[in-house]
Amino acid sequence: MRCVIARFPFDLSRSGVLESMKGIKPEPVTGESVIIGRCRYPVKQVGEVITRQDRRDFTSGEVTRAMVRLGFTCRTPEAAAPPRALTPLQNASSLLGGPAPLGL
Repeated sequence: MRCVIARFPFDLSRSGVLESMKGIKPEPVTGESVIIGRCRYPVKQVGEVITRQDRRDFTSGEVTRAMVRLGFTCRTPEAAAPPRALTPLQNASSLLGGPAPLGL
């Protein structure tokens, strides 16, 4: 499949990406990621390996679109955990200016 990454066309295939990423150790994931085989790789690492270009030359969106079109699963960063609800006692205490609720 023909994909444009960093204004350059690439002929990518699912098997070609799998072959390129074979033996590559995944870096710690801090943002968007791609699941290739049984490993989860940062999108920028995958883009660097398959294009052989510097990570600053392309956006994660370009690589994500290409990987989705090839059938790979892409993940966005996990959303922050929602704040815990206060119990009625903790809520009343905070409204009356009492000590801060425990566990927050």
